[in-house]
Amino acid sequence: MATRGAPPAGLPAKVVSVPPNQTLYITNLPSSKIQKEDLRTALYMLFSSHGPVLDVVALKTSKMRGQAHIVYRDIQTATQALRSLDGFEFFGRPMKISYARSKSNIVAKLDGTFKIPTSAATVEVTDLQQSIFNAPVPGATTSAAVPPGLPTKPPGGTDHVMADAGTPESRGTKRPREAGDSSEESDSDVAMEEDSDDE
Repeated sequence: MATRGAPPAGLPAKVVSVPPNQTLYITNLPSSKIQKEDLRTALYMLFSSHGPVLDVVALKTSKMRGQAHIVYRDIQTATQALRSLDGFEFFGRPMKISYARSKSNIVAKLDGTFKIPTSAATVEVTDLQQSIFNAPVPGATTSAAVPPGLPTKPPGGTDHVMADAGTPESRGTKRPREAGDSSEESDSDVAMEEDSDDE
């Protein structure tokens, strides 16, 4: 049996084979017939029959419609699933399965090689956002004078007794119920009307 060597360097990128890895790339999936969660569940059930599935990524965005990624724990299980399910009819369409071009984030996290993407760290901040973020905090004391007509804020945030609150002993006590205020009691004793549905 002859062994295959590396493909020639002059071939286009699509013809060059992708090395085996734990992540499978599936295309030709139904995109409009099934909800995203149902698709993920069905893919998980189908692919987990070959081994433990770590993750199923099936997005419904216009760029990823009809595609999914299945992540296995090891390469042998992914290879077995690829060989047995490539061309398998899934919801009326034959699946096209290949190895993913890059390592999945979950596999990179497990083997300790995960790096946070740098594109997410560089966010452009507009002038409007900058003015909102630099606005003074509501309720913060400023060195500006109090506008005319408004009372000044008491210093120190201490508790002040209001003039019409009475003595401190009378605050916080429950007042007794008056004799004429018995509307709640009379409502609770009303008998229910009988329905004439039994006739």
